[in-house]
This record gives sequence, C-alpha cells and structure tokens, in this order.
Amino acid sequence: LAPDWARPWTGARPALLQALADTPWRHAGHTRERLELLAERLLEAHALQPDAAVIDAAAWPQTAPVLATLRDTLAPRLDACGAEEMRQLLRGLAGCVVPPGPSGAPSRGRADTLPTGRNFYAVDTRAVPTVAAWTTGRAAAERLVERHLQDHGALPATVGLSVWGTSTMRSGGEDLAQALALLGARPKWAAGSGRVLDVELLPVAVLGRPRIDVTLRVSGFFRDAFPNLIELFDAAVRAVAAVPAEDESDDENPVRARVQREARAAELAGLDAEAARRQASWRVFGPRPGGYGAGLQELIAGRRWQGRADLAEAYLRAGAYAYGGGSDGQAARAALETRLQGLDLVAHNQDNHEHDLLDSDDYYQFQGGMAAAVEALRGSAPALYHGDLSVPGAPRVRPLREEIARVLRARAVNPKWLEGIRRHGYKGAFEIAATVDFLFAFSATTGLVEDHQYALVADAYLHDETTREFLQRHNPGALRAIGERLLEAMQRGLWREPGAERERITAHLLALEQRLEDES
Repeated sequence: LAPDWARPWTGARPALLQALADTPWRHAGHTRERLELLAERLLEAHALQPDAAVIDAAAWPQTAPVLATLRDTLAPRLDACGAEEMRQLLRGLAGCVVPPGPSGAPSRGRADTLPTGRNFYAVDTRAVPTVAAWTTGRAAAERLVERHLQDHGALPATVGLSVWGTSTMRSGGEDLAQALALLGARPKWAAGSGRVLDVELLPVAVLGRPRIDVTLRVSGFFRDAFPNLIELFDAAVRAVAAVPAEDESDDENPVRARVQREARAAELAGLDAEAARRQASWRVFGPRPGGYGAGLQELIAGRRWQGRADLAEAYLRAGAYAYGGGSDGQAARAALETRLQGLDLVAHNQDNHEHDLLDSDDYYQFQGGMAAAVEALRGSAPALYHGDLSVPGAPRVRPLREEIARVLRARAVNPKWLEGIRRHGYKGAFEIAATVDFLFAFSATTGLVEDHQYALVADAYLHDETTREFLQRHNPGALRAIGERLLEAMQRGLWREPGAERERITAHLLALEQRLEDES
C-alpha cells in the first residue's frame, strides 16, 4: 500500500533534521520533506561539486558510500551525456559505428544506460514480463481495483488499458503484467533463463475477487516489437473463457459469460462457431498493420473537429484492428465498439518520473481518445485513472482528474519550473506552449480541466510579465499559440465562464502583433 503521509509522526526527531527548517513538523509527510531536504544538501555539498570531499564514513556509514558512487560514477556519466550524444551523432552521420548500450530509465535505477548517445538495444522479448515487472504489475492491479471500489462502491467488471512498446522496454512489461493480474492470470517462467513459457490461471479463491475483463489498446511500436506478448495475453483471455462453469460461476468469471453470449449472437448472425468464438474473445486492438498513432493529434493540432464525437470517431478509426490468435491486424470496428461500450474503467500508466501526462501528446491520444470513444458509444463517461509506476514495487493510482491537477500545480505553473525552463530560450518557450496544448487536449477528450485551472495557466504564462516577455522575446509564435489555444477553449465551451479573461488574453495577442509589426 502507498504510505500514509498524513499520519501523525511519532518517531524520533533528530536535531539535524530539526535544524533544517522552521516549518511545522507534525506528520509523516513533513518527515519526508526534511529527509529530502537533507539529501539535497548532502548532494550539493559532497557529490555535485568537482572538488567535494565525501563525508566521514564513520559518522555516516550508510550515506558515505552512496555519495561516493554518485560523485565518482553517476555525476561524470551524466555530465558526459551531452557531449557524447553530439559526438556519436556525428560519427553515425559519417558512417561510423555507434557503440551499443542498454535501454531503460535512469530514474528507475538504470545507471548503466548512461552516458547516453549510444545505439541502445532493447530487452529479450522472450523474458517479458519479468518477475520484477509481474510483482509491480500485480500490485498496480490491486491498487486500481481498490481505488475504484473506494470511489464507486463496486469492483470494475471491465477495464481498458493502453500499452506502449517503449514503456514495456523500460519496465520489463509492467503494463501487460497488470492486465494479466486483473484477468486473474500470471506468466510461467523457465527456470534459469527467466523466459516466459506460458500463462497459468490463478484460482478465484486466490484472487479474492471476480476476474476482470481487460481490453488492450496497443501502440504500433508495441505490436511490432512484442508480438509474442500479444499472443500471450490472447492465450490468457482464451484460457479464462474456457474455464468450466462448474469450476467458476458467471459472477466469478464474467469473461467466459461475455464470450459465450457474444459467440452465440454471432452464430445466429451466420458466423461459423469457431470464427464466432474467436471474434468474441478479441481483447487486443491497435492500428492497422504498418500504421501508428491513435488518430487524434492531427484533429487537435489543426482544430478540425466540432465536438467530442469527432475525436471519438478518429480514435475508433485509428485502432479498429484486432490482434492475437492469428488475427494479425484484422479489421474489427464492430468488435472494438462492443468492447469499449462496456468499459467501466479506462486506465493508463506512467513508468518513470522523467515526463508527465502534459509532456506528450500520446497520453491524451491514448487515454483521452479511449475515454471519448467510450462516452460516445454508451452515453456516459467511464471512470478514468492514472497509474504512477515510477517507483518499482510501490505503484500508486490516482483519478485522472487528480493527476491533471497535480501535474498542473507541481510542474506546469510552478514558478521553479518556469524559472528553469526560461534558461532554454526558444525550446523552453516551445515546451510551455506544448503544455497548454496537451492540457487543452485532455479537456477536449475528457472534460476534466476546470475553469480555475485554465485561469492558472493564463496567469502563469500570459498575465505574468516575466514569462510573457520571455515568450515574446524568444518565441513569439509560442506566445501566440498559447493565447489562441486558451481562446479556443472558451469558444468551444471547455473554459465555461472565463469572465474578463477573454478581453485580457485578446489584448495580449493584439499587443504582440503590434510589437512584431513595429519590429519588422
């Protein structure tokens, strides 16, 4: 379970931690803050300075070796990244060999991936999901079920989950492991090699809950890199659907009940029994063979949509192909609609701290697109959750609304982030504008962005003179894009009651155009 940071702190209060801050020290969260502050100061004094001396090992027996490793190994590798990337890029362009290196996320302990600038290789696809990934994935599944039960008073019967290839490589297959755990299955590994041989079903008595019907929307890269995992999950679904009724009731195994019901309907429609059962068990969907993406980026970027139904249609068109069990990209629009129409919950996971859901268009395209499609098909929105799997073994699940608010406050409008991003000139301004685009896109696809959050963005990016001047000086196009996107949110009714914001933002845009005209 995730730590309860609000729990009153009854442990020791060392003088060293007491002296770090004058703020109150009441609960576990305050203790964590003081420990993080101490770690930051130790890093600055003993690991990040070129001439720093590691602290006394006798006084700090646990800490001194860590600081020594950071100073002597990790910091030099990080410092070498920029130069190595440029050097190896030029070598590659000159036709020379770029040395290989492993892939992974440094923020999850993969220091062996540093320095970057290498021709990284992936994982052994036959050993995915790894045992460690299964442990985290199973815990993530239980956290997801628990949170839905707390919020809605019932277990989810059906879950939609997006799975990416890059995330699978970084985490060793945690997303797929979570899907298997929800379904009530687990991988079987070969002794010694750790390669996945098959899946086995966990008894309902061990699960302590009914099996949950999971639909996967995979990326094009996942389809290309991990066809074996698609077959593994498809085999798990078919195994669950084949469990005898005398062993598990329909309440315990709704997957079997649903497959049988839909197969009978398909047979009555004229399909042969085998094809009907195969179609009823499709649970993995993705783009057409050779295709990529979730279909929403062009519409959002080009403002070529009228309502959320248009975004839902684009998502359905882009992902209406079934995979697994010989269905290698078979057109399956009706089957996808059937699956999405019945979803109780739509989830997406983030596997590291190096980015967030307002950093990339893929988050809104996959989770927002699925949410829009479900809402369009059944007339009501599903429950939306964000899985934070960035700390191995300690997954956390938040409602998507809460995660958007958290990222907005913690990063997007945080003065510290803005101060740092302003050091990057044109690119920094581009990142600010991209953040607004992705926030707007989540608003368009899910409706989870509140008026006060749009106002926060306007205050931080347009009304704040320092940031506005930075944007105007380094990237006036970004400033224009931010203002126009916020006005579009008003025009489309996403920013429902902007008050005087429309006039203020318009005034900023007019002033920008006048300044550009004067400078030209």
